[in-house]
Amino acid sequence: MDLQNVDRVLLRPEIAALNAYAQGRTPSDDGFKLSSNENPFNPLPGVLDAVAATNALNRYPDGAALALRDRLADRFGVGTAEVHLGAGSVALLSQFINAAAGPGDEVLYAWRSFEAYPGLVVVSGASSVTVPLLPDARHDLDAMAAAITDRTRVIIVCTPNNPTGPIVTAAEFERFMASVPSDRLVLLDEAYSEFVTDPDRVDGRTLIGRYPNLVVLRTFSKAYGLAGLRIGYAVGPERLLNAARAAAIPMSVTDNAQAAALASLEREDELLARVAEIGARRDALRDELIDQGWNIPTAQGNFLWLPTGENTAAAADAFFDAGLAVRAFAPDGIRISVGEPESVESVLKITKELVGTLRKNPRTGQLG
Repeated sequence: MDLQNVDRVLLRPEIAALNAYAQGRTPSDDGFKLSSNENPFNPLPGVLDAVAATNALNRYPDGAALALRDRLADRFGVGTAEVHLGAGSVALLSQFINAAAGPGDEVLYAWRSFEAYPGLVVVSGASSVTVPLLPDARHDLDAMAAAITDRTRVIIVCTPNNPTGPIVTAAEFERFMASVPSDRLVLLDEAYSEFVTDPDRVDGRTLIGRYPNLVVLRTFSKAYGLAGLRIGYAVGPERLLNAARAAAIPMSVTDNAQAAALASLEREDELLARVAEIGARRDALRDELIDQGWNIPTAQGNFLWLPTGENTAAAADAFFDAGLAVRAFAPDGIRISVGEPESVESVLKITKELVGTLRKNPRTGQLG
């Protein structure tokens, strides 16, 4: 193959310059992967049985997915047409951004937030407008509202915010929506909703039907432990979902994923008991880290945020050398997923060592 002139092939320059999404590092076989916010529990046996029963791999999946959409529609009190499935919530984000924004348009979101947002916007041809988080790592919704312009087409609100952890409250979100023009699409990204214990949180289920420009996004990847099957869902006005369907890759949600999601909903009490256990483990770990001297934001997902600043790369290497793969976001901090119970002791051992070596904030006396 003659590749001598490959550099002359015409590509969109912004895409050629864009780094592909990269997963977190994988630890050694006896280590712990705490870099991808995966559920540490294996799927329940009934879920595995449901997947095994869908073995027609030579056939295309059911693109309509009516059984699962009907079930989700019942949960949200909407019609089936008001539920849309995608290969994970990130696929849904891509579809809605592409459906609403293009060259010359703007997509608005907080930063730092989900790391896929910037790349999805670049691919659409639109431009990102980012609003810094508040000092306590929460969304600054007042500043986001002020940043809306005539070019704004999509606004993304991530709660709990990935990777920092705090929620947006119901009161904050209602004030925000009152200031957003009703012709601008708002995506409420609730990928970690099931882990939230704060009673003041915004809950997309209570907002359905109240706003003509709001779509709620959720996923089976995190709380339900189906990350490997890639399935998420959107709930909102049919017209908006139809636009996303038009921008979607057809039949990208497999029958295996649909079967696993349905089986997971059948065993939801067992799954949510596991979620509660992860939440308790998260809270206990945060308390321990604060006692060590870390300034840890309120955590409402299945992860914690270490504000390691300029020391982020070195701190991530220290974790990795100890058999712990964490997610580094230089130069801001490190996200640590709440994993197996055995991983907690290892995390606390490394964080205690880092407390003595990383630069502390002279005002607070804490890291970060």
